[in-house]
Amino acid sequence: MRGKPIPDLHPATPEIPYLRIRFMKAIQELYPLLQTPRKVVITTHQKPDADAMGSSLALSHFLTKLGHQTTVISPTNWAGWVNWMPGVNKVVDYEQQKEKAEKALHEAEWLFCLDFNIFHRTKTLTVRLKEMDCVKILIDHHQEPDTPSFNYGVSDTAKSSTCEMIYDLIVGSGHNDLIDENIAECIYAGVVGDTGSFRFPSAHAGVHTLVADLKSKGLKHPMVHEKLFDNFLENRLRFIGHVLLHRMEVFYEYNTAIISIPKSDLLRFHIRTGDTEGLVNYPQSIQGIKLVALVIDRDEERKWSFRSKGDFDCNTFARTYFEGGGHFHAAGGRSSDSLEKTVEKFKAVMKENENLLQ
Repeated sequence: MRGKPIPDLHPATPEIPYLRIRFMKAIQELYPLLQTPRKVVITTHQKPDADAMGSSLALSHFLTKLGHQTTVISPTNWAGWVNWMPGVNKVVDYEQQKEKAEKALHEAEWLFCLDFNIFHRTKTLTVRLKEMDCVKILIDHHQEPDTPSFNYGVSDTAKSSTCEMIYDLIVGSGHNDLIDENIAECIYAGVVGDTGSFRFPSAHAGVHTLVADLKSKGLKHPMVHEKLFDNFLENRLRFIGHVLLHRMEVFYEYNTAIISIPKSDLLRFHIRTGDTEGLVNYPQSIQGIKLVALVIDRDEERKWSFRSKGDFDCNTFARTYFEGGGHFHAAGGRSSDSLEKTVEKFKAVMKENENLLQ
C-alpha cells in the first residue's frame, strides 16, 4: 500500500484529485520533515542531461543517507556520457521498465520533480504525475513554473543549475556534513553542464564557493570533465564536422546562425541520445553572432534549441514561436511541421525580430 501523505495537504477536489494544490509552500518548510523516512520518487525531464541526472542522483544519495527509500525515474532513456555517475545503474527508464516504475509511483509518499517547470516536459509520464495524490515538490530554475501543481518547492531563475539548488537544500537543511564524494561528483557535473564550464553569466560567485566546498570534500574535478566531454565515439566528431560544413547557415545581417539537421544525417552517422549535446554552442564562437538556433528532425517532431548573447530573450522567443521556453539566454522548442517548413518559419520570424538582433 502507498504510504499516507503528510497531514498538511490542502483539501482535495474529488473529481480531479491533482487540482487540490492551490499554492506552493517554500522549500524551507520541508526541511523539518526530512527527518521522517518516506518512500520517495525523484523524476526529471525527458532525455535528462548532466544537470537533470546529476541533481536527481545527488538528491537520491542524500535522502538515502537520511533513511528515505528512493527511486529515480527517468521518463526516457539518457545519454551514455552520464552513465559514469554514481547510482545511475539504479535509475528506472519509464519507457523500458514501466512495471517497475509504476510500482514505485504507486507507493510514493513524496514526488520530487527536478529541472523542469511543468509536467508536460516529462513526455509519457505527464498524465501519471498530474494524477498522483502524494506530496509533490518542485526544485527548478526555469521561467514560468506551474507552481499550483506542487505542495512545496523552489523556483529560482537566478540559480546556475538544479544541481546548485540541491546543494542549497542539503546545506540549508543543516546536512552539509553528509555531502560525500558521490554527491559532490553529481552536483559538480550538473553545475559544469549548465554553466557551460563556468562561461555563462549564471556562474555567479556563489557557484565558485560551492565548487570550493565540494573540492574540500574530495571532489576530483578533472575526472568529471573527462567523463562529460571526452567520452564520445569517433562518429560524433565526424558528424559535427559534417554538420558545421553542410548544415549551418549564417545570416550576418541578422547576427544569427542556424543549424538544421535532417533525420538522414542522424542515421548516416549513427547518432545516439546525447550526441547532439552542445552542438548549438559552436556558432556562438563566430564574431558578432547574437542568436543561434539548432533544429533536429526527430521521428515525432522537430526539436529546437536556442542560444543568445546580450539582450536577446531566448525564452520569450521560444514561447512565442516554437511552443517552448527555458532561460533568457538558452531555451528549447518544438514543431510538428516538416523540417523545411519549420526552418522557413524561423527565417521569417528572424526577420520580424531584426531590431532585437542588432
